[in-house]
Amino acid sequence: MKIIKTNLEGVIILEPKRFGDERGFFQESYSKRTFENLGINYELIQDNHSLSVEAGTLRGLHFQTSPKAQTKIVRAITGAILDVVVDIRKNSPTYGQHISAILSADNNRQIIVPKGFAHGVLTLVPNVHLLYKVDEFYSPEHDRCIKWDDPELNINWNWSNPILSEKDTNAILLKDSDNNFEYGVNS
Repeated sequence: MKIIKTNLEGVIILEPKRFGDERGFFQESYSKRTFENLGINYELIQDNHSLSVEAGTLRGLHFQTSPKAQTKIVRAITGAILDVVVDIRKNSPTYGQHISAILSADNNRQIIVPKGFAHGVLTLVPNVHLLYKVDEFYSPEHDRCIKWDDPELNINWNWSNPILSEKDTNAILLKDSDNNFEYGVNS
């Protein structure tokens, strides 16, 4: 498995090995042993699967506050997404900065989104299926959302009028969020 580090501490892009022939392919997308050998040690407890039917569907920027924060490992099993991760850890040297990456069924990439980061995806084609593993269960009382077009984050989604849920439409700015992550403390 190839690891691609980003400029956000702990945010890693993974490229699992894919073995193919005329029948199709095989890949090991997750192995606790392989991840541990790479120094990636999360106790993953749940798989989530989402479908976005239309291109231009934007989900995010989502996170859960501590003590129910989640680490996510995200991949597209069909289609392609622009995946965006924002550092929301107060006092972090990269606070408010983000990275973006294309994850697709074709490029086989996955991304690790640790606790202390907000996460969003924009579908680039119709009928995108995402799978993501998490290390904490969903907790509605800890669920938060930051405005996808927060001007201080300056994220270039490269999509003028995305399709949003009511939750994402009503999201707030990072500076107004009750985010409780502190760099080096609970992230």
